[in-house]
Formats: sequence, C-alpha cells, structure tokens
Amino acid sequence: MTSPLAPAPKSASTSLPDGANGSSRLRRLRRSELPEDTVALARFLIGATLVAESPDGRAAARIVETEAYLPGDAACHAFRGETLRNATLFRRRGLAYVYFIYGNHFCVNVTSEREGVGAGVLLRAGEPVAGLALMRTRRPRATPRDLCRGPGRLASALGITRADDGVDLCAPGRLWLAAPPAKPPSHRREPPGESVRIGLTKETGRVLRFFERGSPFVSGPRALGR
Repeated sequence: MTSPLAPAPKSASTSLPDGANGSSRLRRLRRSELPEDTVALARFLIGATLVAESPDGRAAARIVETEAYLPGDAACHAFRGETLRNATLFRRRGLAYVYFIYGNHFCVNVTSEREGVGAGVLLRAGEPVAGLALMRTRRPRATPRDLCRGPGRLASALGITRADDGVDLCAPGRLWLAAPPAKPPSHRREPPGESVRIGLTKETGRVLRFFERGSPFVSGPRALGR
C-alpha cells in the first residue's frame, strides 16, 4: 500500500471556486451499499466523495483514483498477519485505515472484505469539491489541481492523520463517505480506467488501480492515466 506522489498529465482548467459542486447535497453511504469484494469496492468508490469535518469547516474531495489491496496480496499491509499497526484492516468494511509513510505524510484507505480478512482500498486522488480555502491553508503551495492529486496530498488537504485510523466512514463523525450521484454527468458514466498499481516493489504486474478517465486530478504517469 505504498504509493509515491507522481506527476499527472496536464488537462483542462482546474481552477475551482471555494465550496464548489454542492457538498450540502451529499448523502452518507450506508455500509450495505459498499461491496464486500475489494476490487468491486475500488471500482465503486470512483465518484464517491470523502468528507472531512473540522472546527475550521468542511473539506471534501470526489474520489477519482483508487488501488485495491487484496487478501494474500504481498503488497498489502495485512499480508503478514494482524499487528497493532494494521489491525483496522481486519475489521468490518467501511472503516478508515490510516498509516504514515516515508516519515512525511499519511495515506487513507477504506477497509473491505468480511471481518477478520485483511484487505482495503487506497484512496489515491480526489477532485476538491468543498472547503477549497481550508485545503489551501493546509497545502499553501499547491495549485488547485494538485491539492488532492496523490494519496499523501489527499490526506493532507483533508486534515487526515493517524488519529482517524478506525473511524467508521458510514457513520456520523469527522470523516465520512458520501454516495456518488445517482445520475452523474455523461462524461463520468463510462467504466473507470485500469492499470497496474503505482510505486510498488511487490505484486507489480497486477491490474488493481482504477481511475476516472480524463480527470486532470488523477495522479501517476501519463501512460497509466489513459
């Protein structure tokens, strides 16, 4: 579940007004709506929104890129069994698994599978949809396009830390998941793109990365974003 921040191709304008895209209309996802299967969940989460509440306000990003980490996957933190650090991965689906990487930033995952089976979905990138001013205070040097483009950037922009590990993303609280729109715009209706995962040294050939085609907010090299 280690993925470095990587550049993505330039695309259309990504200048965003603060509080854009109607975050007030977001509906919290129910656990029953989340697929149990890890790959199915990784696909499902494309277009969902990760919402972070704080005393400073709400920040939210629509998920445009995910990676699946399966049971028995040598690249998954759960591969060698349950520890204090990865215990959340073995709990029920729909929880936040947050870890610190490279001594520099946090990454957030959504747990999957049935309880007792270690697996999850890394949230690799998002499109900011609410709290742009708040995100800029957390990432003052980032362009709008780069605020949440990469797993560490996403967590930083939303103020996510290890303290959020184990948070139920389907329950009222500081961090939660909102459902994708019932009728997304036509350009978002095609199936997500697929590629190998980014930045791994194990299980490098598995096609377990999913992304919204054409989104300028997707991370990774150009060849993996088509």
